Amino acid sequence: MRARLGLTSANIKVELREIVLRNKPAHMIELSPKATVPVLRLKTGEVIDESLDIAIWALKQNDPKNLLSPKNQSFEDMQKLIQENDGPFKHHLDHTKYSVRYPEDNKEDHIKKASEFLLKLNDRLSTQNYLFGNERSLADITIAPFVRQFANIDRNWFDSQPWPHLIKWLNEFIESELFLSIMEKYAPWQEGDEITWFPEKT
Repeated sequence: MRARLGLTSANIKVELREIVLRNKPAHMIELSPKATVPVLRLKTGEVIDESLDIAIWALKQNDPKNLLSPKNQSFEDMQKLIQENDGPFKHHLDHTKYSVRYPEDNKEDHIKKASEFLLKLNDRLSTQNYLFGNERSLADITIAPFVRQFANIDRNWFDSQPWPHLIKWLNEFIESELFLSIMEKYAPWQEGDEITWFPEKT
């Protein structure tokens, strides 16, 4: 999702090969032995296999909406918040969403810790439309997918929490043309298929 958001925001078209994780093509594993998605191979032969890195790479090629240059604070400040999202918050998200995998853990403790980060985001959004000002930035498109995951665990509970600005921000994101444009489903790629381009419109 992050990679697609970054590529779409940068108006960069790539050949898309949709895969089923339980049936990974050998070529994908050759390119990236970690065997997780996404994997982007550049014309130079370089391989980028982290979604955040793909989004940043794309926007460094073309950033028409200045997502890498927030109005408030700096790119480095965005990186710090994204790292907090990708590290501690993602840990607590996973231990909440997949709590049956962690029977030794207290699910409520993870919900509490995750909520602390979400309240921090809500505070930022109380005085501005987006995380780093009144324009969308890299932080918004890379953090929102994880907040969406957390919200979807129990949306009624999420919407009852004291973070109204966060709810408004999340709803705006999932209703945005950008988000809706990346949610199209694609048939799994097979050798010999015609090329599928993503995004279809640039």
